[in-house]
Parts: sequence; structure tokens; C-alpha cells
Amino acid sequence: MSGELANIGLIGLAVMGQNLILNMADKGFKVCAYNRTTSKVDDFLNNEAKGNANVIGAHSIKELCEKLERPRKIILLVKAGPAVDSFIEQLEPFLEKGDIIIDGGNSHYPDSIRRTKELEAKGLLFVGSGVSGGEEGARHGPSLMPGGSPAAWPAIKEIFQKTAAQALGEPCCDWVGEGGSGHYVKMVHNGIEYGDMQLIAEAYDILKRGLGCHESEIAEIFDRWNKGVLDSFLIEITRDILRKNDDDGEPIVTKILDKAGQKGTGKWTAINALDLGCPVTLIGEAVFARCLSAIKDERVRASKAIAGPERETFSGNKQQFIDDLEQALYASKIISYAQGFILFREAAKEYGWNLNNGGIAQMWRGGCIIKSVFLADITKAFQKDAKLESLLFDDFFKSAIEKAQPGWRRVVAQSTLWGIPIPAHTTALSFFDGYRSEQLPASLIQAQRDYFGAHTFRVIPGKESEKLPLDQDVHVNWTGRGGNVSASTYNA
Repeated sequence: MSGELANIGLIGLAVMGQNLILNMADKGFKVCAYNRTTSKVDDFLNNEAKGNANVIGAHSIKELCEKLERPRKIILLVKAGPAVDSFIEQLEPFLEKGDIIIDGGNSHYPDSIRRTKELEAKGLLFVGSGVSGGEEGARHGPSLMPGGSPAAWPAIKEIFQKTAAQALGEPCCDWVGEGGSGHYVKMVHNGIEYGDMQLIAEAYDILKRGLGCHESEIAEIFDRWNKGVLDSFLIEITRDILRKNDDDGEPIVTKILDKAGQKGTGKWTAINALDLGCPVTLIGEAVFARCLSAIKDERVRASKAIAGPERETFSGNKQQFIDDLEQALYASKIISYAQGFILFREAAKEYGWNLNNGGIAQMWRGGCIIKSVFLADITKAFQKDAKLESLLFDDFFKSAIEKAQPGWRRVVAQSTLWGIPIPAHTTALSFFDGYRSEQLPASLIQAQRDYFGAHTFRVIPGKESEKLPLDQDVHVNWTGRGGNVSASTYNA
């Protein structure tokens, strides 16, 4: 400790801010709390933080900065967007060269790229850190994903890694990379979360509508799954949700309107994947599934007007099908994470980041919504080969997905015959089959594009001819009526 000076400051005393302060204080760090509505500072000090010698308060930005050791370290836990820029602007006059501003909110990564550049130009350091785990994580150990000015990391490393969740003695926090990479990783984390939730919801739907299982029985199935390869926070809470009944004994989940909300991070991930030409199909389908759920009234009308297949009572081996479904869920989950790390690979190239993929997987092993035993295997894969092109090339995941294939295909086929929509499982299998295909029908698409728009194509090596030269953009006069002028194109 540096006398009476605090090790770190935090602005924003909503639930996350208060719990993170108490967490850091528990770890032996002195924290100075500030809130725009200063009465909240006194309320916090007189209630939640009462008697805690490691928590002090400030009633102005100036006072906050005066109470911090150098280099000053200040976490912002305020609403993403203009509020972050406003607080940065208020802090600047009271900061010195080398001081660090940390945005722990759910900011969009382009804003963090901009803020890093702007503050570094003024001699200040910026960190955009993803924080995952909600209220419970903030209080007892969140997953922290810091990125931004590399020079800031040595000054905040001890605080961040001691405050973070611990998984097998390792902190769920490491330096992600430069610029806006911390918030980018949090964005993709949330996108993967969308995918995991959709996959689990589809498994629930198959068990309920396909096999006719009651929620209590499905809860027991999820309980068994949580002891195996699917061991995870989301499987665990799904089991607990399915066991919760209303006063009349009916499962609460059956009384919840089936219109899923979203805050935009899954959409951001899907849009960025499209911008980078990256086939992150599962997260995209998960976002669209929520959009489809939102048009409830239209679906109700369609259910009365459009007939689907007659759903016959399942007559096969029920336990075998449940085991198949476990493997289908596991394989689809592997695909989702493989796609996420392919996106990291392309983003690193696009934005000039040096991303720590093994560290990212370690950060997600505890404290966050997608924490699971499965992430230990991803960590090992990248520790074994830091430049691993895809998780599907790692021996562990290659073997796991090959083992899961038969059951995965049976589940997708049977659900299709039942007329039960499983967009996430289906797109995962389609991606897998496309990824392992040496030849795809994109050759025909290129011919079509050249036919109607003179967009040109390339020739397969070894198939060239005088008319079809190699390593050139070729245009064919398909009808005999067109000219030889070709249009420009771009590669996704």
C-alpha cells in the first residue's frame, strides 16, 4: 500500500461496480469509489462497504484522482457509448503521463480502438477490458479480458489477475492484445454465448417435442450431461431452470413467452464476421433464431395456416437417441468455438493484433457465462500449437468430432423429419461438411456470376487451356452475344 492512497479507482456504483470494488478490496487492494450522483458514494460506504478499510470514497473527479497512487489506474463501469467519452474528457485535466483509464463496460471494439489511439497521443494509456460473469462474477471472480495499450499491463496485471476467477490455480485473466482487442474478445465471447444458448434450447425442444419428455425428466438428462463432456455453467443453470415450478406445480419455463431478447453483441459478432468474410455461421443462426422468435404473432398465424409433417411417436431406442443428442450438442459446440477462433485469426490479421488464443481460452474457463470443462481442451490445443490454424486440426477435437458424427447426423435427420427447427445444429453440421470438402459448388456460382455480370473467375491449376489461362481473371462470352469487358469484383 502507498500510505493512504488507493491502488485503483472505480467510477460507476451500479451493481457490477459495487461488487467489483468489494472483490478487489477482499484481495487486499485499496479502492477509491466515485459515482456521478455522489450520494451513491456515501450510500455505498455506509452500507455495502461499511467498515471496509480498503474502500474509500471521492465526491469529485478531482478528488478521485488526488487519492490514487501513480500511475493512476481508473476503471469506468458506466453505460457504453457517450458516457465513457464524457468521463474520459472529465478525467484528462487531472491525469499525468502514463496514467491508465480502463473501460470495463460493454463497449463496441471500434470505440476502444479509437480511444486507445486518442489517449496514447496525449501520453495516457487506455485499456478496454471485457468483464464477464454478471453480478456473481464481479463479486467473487469474473473473467477479465484486457486489451489496449500494452504498457498498461504491468501496472494492472496483479490487480486484474488476483481479482479474476481462478481455474485450477490459474487466473481467468491474461493480456489479450493491442487496441480494441479486449472488447473484441468480449464481443465474440457473447456471440459464442448466443450460440451455446441456442444449441441448448434446440436440445430441449427435441427432448420435449420429439421424445415427449417432461421438464423434470429433461432436467435429469441435463444433470447427467453436466457430469460429462458438456460440463458447463449453461448446462448447469438449464437443469436448475427446468426444475423450478410455479405454485401450481407447472414448470415456470413453460409459462415464459417465447420471444427472445438481445442486446446486440451477438449481432455485432455476426456483422463483423460478414465484414471479414469469415464463415461464423452458428452465431449468425443463433441471432436469426432470436429474430424469428420475436415475430410471435406472425408465427401463431403461420402455425394455423401452414401444415408440417405429422409427428409420430418416437419408436426407436430412446436412450440411444438421448446419447446421440449429447454428441450432437458436443460436436456443434466444437464447431461454434472453432468458428470463433477462426474469427480471432482473421481479426488479428485485419487489425494488426497479436492475439493470445491460449490465454483467451484460459480466461473463459471460469467466472464467465460460457465457462466449461471443454475450454481446458482448447487451452491445451493452443499451448501445444500457438499458431493452430483451426481447432478441427487438433488431434483431440478431430477425434471427438469424428466420434460424434454418427449420432450428430441421426439427430439432425430425425429432427428434420419431425419438423422441429434446429438451425444451430444444422448449420454446424453443414459447416463441418463444407470445411472438410476439397471441392464445393462455388465453381457453378462463379460461372453464374460471370454469365450475368461478367464478374470473371479463376481456373483450377492443371485445368488451364488456351481459352482458360491460369492465374488470371477469366471472362467467357457464354452466349456469343456479349463482349469481352469484365466487371470488377471483390473477395469475401
